[in-house]
Formats: sequence, structure tokens, C-alpha cells
Amino acid sequence: MAAITASMVAELRSKTDAPMMECKRALTEAQGDMAKAEELLRVKLGSKAGKAAGRITAEGVVASFIEGSVGSLLEVNCETDFVTKNDSFLSLAKAAALLIARNDPVDISALGALPYTQDGFGPTLEDVRKGLIGKIGENMSFRRFKRFATGDKLASYLHGTRIGVVVEYAGSEQAARDVAMHVAAMKPVALSSADVPAELVERERSVAAAKAAEDAAVATAAGKSVQSAEIVGKRIDGSVQKFLREVSLFNQPFVKNDKQTVEQMLGACDTVVKSYTLYVVGEGIAKRADDFAAEVAAQVAAAKQPN
Repeated sequence: MAAITASMVAELRSKTDAPMMECKRALTEAQGDMAKAEELLRVKLGSKAGKAAGRITAEGVVASFIEGSVGSLLEVNCETDFVTKNDSFLSLAKAAALLIARNDPVDISALGALPYTQDGFGPTLEDVRKGLIGKIGENMSFRRFKRFATGDKLASYLHGTRIGVVVEYAGSEQAARDVAMHVAAMKPVALSSADVPAELVERERSVAAAKAAEDAAVATAAGKSVQSAEIVGKRIDGSVQKFLREVSLFNQPFVKNDKQTVEQMLGACDTVVKSYTLYVVGEGIAKRADDFAAEVAAQVAAAKQPN
């Protein structure tokens, strides 16, 4: 059997970034065959991905890629903010955004099957993802993406790596970029008041009605006159209309000049925004809330149990 030297272990570690002892075990199992040892480690690193799959990935980055009138927006998640600054993780996100734009995968599974190599992993994007899980030691996942290819012009804005916006438009590129920045800052829920989801409108109407009923109860208790049903109805409608102006893009005051609405700014620039897509990292993901005291207590209790 070939002797496993420190230099061999160091060489394998430099190729795989695996822990020292794992490199030594792989070389021993491969009887000193470097290529076979590297292959064994790839398998082990991949198996780590399976173990990590159940861990919550609520951190991450948003990546965007635009090439002419085709583009993409992608959210890639990981477990901690620390990994979002890792060069390999960031390269994976950027590469995936490019692959989406150029290959039009139908879903996450199809995206993972696309050819891609990085950091010695491959031959698919999914293989690279699994390999990086083993290398970095954290779960990571492609959460969602959107591809843009309607023929309209595209403009994007990334606020750091946590918020990303792509705008489809016709007209001024600068105006479209300003709108993308505005969306990132103000987070509208729809282009116009008419596009606001009905369930949000009804929820706001219910809140306004409950507030009106509360005011009426207070007035009655104080012996004051109660407003007529007609006036109350107008108050409720007014509250709903105010809400619609606040959450619809075109009606919001423009962040660079609150004297005009976004719609007015676009009109002055002879620009039409046809749609926008906003991704915020971790939006809608239930983050794990660790109870440190409970965790310590559980460990102490376990230690007291007889073997």
C-alpha cells in the first residue's frame, strides 16, 4: 500500500477544500490514487448536501442578468449571512442568473440540470450546488427565478444583494432605472390601483369598517351623535382609496421628487413601465427562532441521563 504523505494530503485539500482528516481517509481508501481520492471526496461532499437539505435557508442573495431584451432575476438562499459574502456562493448565483436567461429552464429542477462547472464540481449546476454545500458547510438552494423575454426593454436595480428589481419598459432607460430603484425602496404591491389584489382591498375595507364601528361605539358611550351610514360609507371608501394610492406604483410619490407621482414622472419622460418584478431575500420564509436557554437546558438534561 502506498504511503500517504503530508504533501499528498495538502495537495488533495487544495483541490477540494475538504477537511484534512477527510482528505487523509480518502487517500487511504484510494491507496494513494489522487484522482480516485478526489472522486471519493466529491461523493462524500455530495452526501453532506443531503444531510443539510432540511436546514432552513432564509438568508441569501438576489442576482440579475440582462442581455439585450432577455434577462433574469433569481433568489439563491443559504443559512447564514456569512455565506452571502463567499466568492464561490456569489459566483454560483451569478452563473445561475446567466443560465436562466440563456437557456429558459422551466423550473428549479430544469435549472439544476443545466451544464455548469465551478470549483472542481460539475458537470451540472445541481452538482456544483451540492459540492459547494460540502465545501462551505451550509445548505443552499435556488428558491425562485423569473426569465424576461417579451421583447420589451429591461432595466434592473440591485440594492446590495438582498433586494432585486427588474422593470420591463419602453422609453427612457434612466427613467426605468429610477423606477426600479423606487420599487426597491417603496415595495409597491401592484402597478396601478386596479391591479391591487382583491383580497388586499377587502382586508383594508374590513379594517376601515371596524375602525368606523369602534368610533361609533365610543361616540354612543359618550352621548354624542353617531354619523349617518352614508357618511360612514364615504369614510370607509376614502380609507380604501388612500390605501390604493399608497401601495400602487403609479400613484406613489416618486422617491427622487415627492412633488410628483411615479406616473407623472414617467409621463414627463415619455416612458411606459409595463411590469416590474421585486425579489426580497427570505420574503415569506419562516426563520428559525432559536431559544438558547432552552437549548442549554436540554443539553444539561441529556447529559444527566444514564448511558
